[in-house]
Amino acid sequence: MPSARLIELYAHGLGVIDDAHIEFGDGFNVLTGETGAGKTLLLGALTLCLGHDAPRMGSLEDLRVAAVFRDLEGREVVLAREASASGRLRSTLNAASSSSEALRGVGRDLVVIHGQHDSLRLRHRAQVRALLDASAAISTGELEDVRRQLREARERWSELGGSDAERERELDFIDFQLRELDAASLLSPSELVDCLEELERLSELRDGQVALVGVVEGLDSGPESALGLLAAATAAVPVGAVYDAARTTLRDALARAREALSDLAALADPDAVDEGRLRALESRVDTLSALARKYGSLAEAIDAATSLRARRDELRAAHASREALGDVITALETKERDEAARVLDARRQAAGSLEGALARQLPRVALAGASLRFDVGGEDGGEVELMFRAGPGQSEGPVSGVASGGELSRVLLAISLETASDSAVAIFDEVDAGLGGQVAQQIGDCLAELGTRQQVLAITHLATVAARGAHHFVVEKTATAGRSSTVVREVTGEERVGEIARMLAGDAGAAESRALAVRLLETRS
Repeated sequence: MPSARLIELYAHGLGVIDDAHIEFGDGFNVLTGETGAGKTLLLGALTLCLGHDAPRMGSLEDLRVAAVFRDLEGREVVLAREASASGRLRSTLNAASSSSEALRGVGRDLVVIHGQHDSLRLRHRAQVRALLDASAAISTGELEDVRRQLREARERWSELGGSDAERERELDFIDFQLRELDAASLLSPSELVDCLEELERLSELRDGQVALVGVVEGLDSGPESALGLLAAATAAVPVGAVYDAARTTLRDALARAREALSDLAALADPDAVDEGRLRALESRVDTLSALARKYGSLAEAIDAATSLRARRDELRAAHASREALGDVITALETKERDEAARVLDARRQAAGSLEGALARQLPRVALAGASLRFDVGGEDGGEVELMFRAGPGQSEGPVSGVASGGELSRVLLAISLETASDSAVAIFDEVDAGLGGQVAQQIGDCLAELGTRQQVLAITHLATVAARGAHHFVVEKTATAGRSSTVVREVTGEERVGEIARMLAGDAGAAESRALAVRLLETRS
């Protein structure tokens, strides 16, 4: 599998670093320099490029950092951040505006940083589980597929009414709602408006009955009534052509008045208002109003009735489907248990094999007497934790909780040596802290061995480790015009001999330390 590679790292305005540009090589790269020169700041620059915060950076006014990678598909990827005018950090991915979250997502596949005080790789069970699975090429695809099928089948079961009791409860409620709607026999969405209009008309007619009787009597109840007096007055109009027009008008008015009186008399008839119809309309309006309030409108009530009947038919037809689906669920549950047991067994076997392999690597990384154990739990072994014991008689606990910073870094080195070749760049921050002599030589050998499989970057203070690097970079602090700054440069040949000598004895020019430096470099191959 192709490995990612860090090609270049650039930092400007980061603490004491004015400008630093490093072009890394393949294999094992080492960074050295005196304490306080800025090695940690370079790691901070890379951490910033990966979308994280870097502590103790100082002012961000003129900060610019960028890292150029080659990804697993051979493409160039540029991650960068720089300070904006407001002091916030802007993120770019391949020169396009991006976010720190996006940088973190890309960076997860490119770099693994093994620091003394932090290791995301061992902090979460998911990472430890992935490590265990990768060590034995354990595939969980079939188990995940069965669980997906089971989840979908259970969702479908729920859609079909769930259990018999749940289905019956839903059917009972649907029947209750439909009885109410069917009893109402809704005719149309406008039925309530139509009933209200008719009720208003009949109510007005009923309320005007008493007044109408008085009006009829007053208009035509004998010679002294209004129409009687009008008839008498009309008859008294003198004969003659000059009076004919007025007489005709009065006669027409009398005729129209008698027609209107006939209409009023008909309305005044007690049989003109059907009290039964009036009561029926009042009851119908109450029923329709209640349904309109409940469902929002009569139109929505009619739609609800249609939907409820469809759901009732679906539930009634679901019985056979549910029986078949129940058989499918039972079979999938059995298959899930079997597959989970297989994965559990595979993970336990992988744990045993990896524990044995790591036991052989621990002395090489200055952890002789320490032990690592994978605590595998859960039905499929998915609850995995890496337990660490520093030595006989010491208490055991999760490695990220009980191991010191140096121990944690060396545990990660041991794991890296034993597990399948990692595709990401591995960075070790002072993995050799507190070590020396033959043990430091062993750490250097381990890092160099790891560098044959992937690109490795290590920050070190030990000459024996630095001498094993394929590429050597020195971080130096200089003072110009009363101001300190840091530069980074690759050293080769005599310059590298001098740096190794300085690391050995603090004096790059001492003959003895230079001779020893030459011997260390000669044994590198």
